[in-house]
Amino acid sequence: MRWILSLLCGLWLWGMTFSPAIAANYTEAELQKGQALAEEAIEATQKGDFATADDDWTQLVQQFPENPAVWSNRGNLRVRQNRLDDAIADYNRAVELAPTAPDPYLNRGAVYEAQGRYQDAIADYEQVLTISPDDPMAYNNRGNAKAGQGQWQDAIVDYQKAVEIAPDFAFARSNYALALYQTGAQAEALKEMRNIARKYPRFPDVRAALTAVLWEQGQQGEAESNWVAAIGMDSRYQDIDWVKRIRRWPPVMATALEKFLNLE
Repeated sequence: MRWILSLLCGLWLWGMTFSPAIAANYTEAELQKGQALAEEAIEATQKGDFATADDDWTQLVQQFPENPAVWSNRGNLRVRQNRLDDAIADYNRAVELAPTAPDPYLNRGAVYEAQGRYQDAIADYEQVLTISPDDPMAYNNRGNAKAGQGQWQDAIVDYQKAVEIAPDFAFARSNYALALYQTGAQAEALKEMRNIARKYPRFPDVRAALTAVLWEQGQQGEAESNWVAAIGMDSRYQDIDWVKRIRRWPPVMATALEKFLNLE
């Protein structure tokens, strides 16, 4: 699933495929062994065994150094290990090997965001859009990077474009609503949050957002009901530092949630 919101909102796995030119350099047995090792790496990652997964991807990098997918996928794993500079190095190599593939740019941009390198992230997302003009994740992530620079109106435009392309992209819709609230369009933001919650009742981000907004409006009962739902699905929203630094809610929204958490 491409639209997995990880720590960085956007990392996704690149399939272990080989171009005919690369595949011609290996026997069928070598290719099958490589595919099996990639599947082992993915399974180890899903189990949280990052050491084994890293060993597997490193073997694949050594065995198939011309394949950009193995570099990009090892980069994804190293993000999970919080080895961000190592991840960027892997994405750089993937970009060198496949300059017209959008995946490494998208993933590298997400890491740049995590490092606060918003202009570098925007450059990567714009490269994705040059290659794939209707990529909703690139629009959403570029919106996130612009939000990081405080360019809220520009971020709103990008979120709207992401939703226009992919109406079921719930995180883009949530980002749009949060940005609206940041810019003072509170009634419009609340309406959008309610619409999202109706369509995606098990989406914790919007439930937590509704908690913050409704609490500020004095609607304590409904706020608390949404809060029970939110933390039942994702307890991280109880950690305001996570909300601010990792999820990166807009400041006005984060402050509203913090007031609720402090019961002010």
